[in-house]
Amino acid sequence: MSTFNAIGVAGTGVTVYRKWLDAVSDNIANMDTVTRTSEKAFQARYVVAQEAADGNGAQVGGVAFGSAQGIVTYDPDNPLADNKGYVRRPDIDLGSQMAQMMMAQRAYQANLAVVDRAKDSYAAAINLGK
Repeated sequence: MSTFNAIGVAGTGVTVYRKWLDAVSDNIANMDTVTRTSEKAFQARYVVAQEAADGNGAQVGGVAFGSAQGIVTYDPDNPLADNKGYVRRPDIDLGSQMAQMMMAQRAYQANLAVVDRAKDSYAAAINLGK
């Protein structure tokens, strides 16, 4: 694997993990979104990663969505509550989202470190010829 190939492969990982972080942050930001019981709840997004088409690295293969059913909770003071006092909330677990965020952050950092090391080794190789 050449230095340039390492940079390219790590760059694809950076892109995938950035999109994963975007999805997790969107899920956390919307976990308290309330809708009427007659409407769908906010659906959590989950990034699906796959091998890149050229076999070098990874790419986002799509996005999976959580349940639109959500959780029906009793909140009679909410202006969106139905006549029985219920509203629909997303079924998003903060603990799970935080764990996913930590994994994505660590992987993002690891891929950036690979790019940095590859760049340093390329610079060192150029200096050998001087």
